Amino acid sequence: MTADLEEKTDRYEQMLAAALDVATETPADETPLAVAAADCREMAASYLRDGRHFREQDDLVNALASFSYGYGWLDSGVRMGLFSIPEDTELFTM
Repeated sequence: MTADLEEKTDRYEQMLAAALDVATETPADETPLAVAAADCREMAASYLRDGRHFREQDDLVNALASFSYGYGWLDSGVRMGLFSIPEDTELFTM
């Protein structure tokens, strides 16, 4: 089971980091939607940092949870139209 948890944690960390790299905020600057997009990105980035911290502590369960929550924040922002993503990506459920 530990090998499965390690593999899944690795995969989700890579997925979140890649998603942060390709998601582009779409709302016009200085609008409420721009603030929402920035908040979603910051939450996702914070969960990525938290997950990496947990991983350093050998706490794979909380690392995986952090990566999953971070990805959820970014994915919900994509679904709400706060971010544009490349058409050829398989990182998001569109």
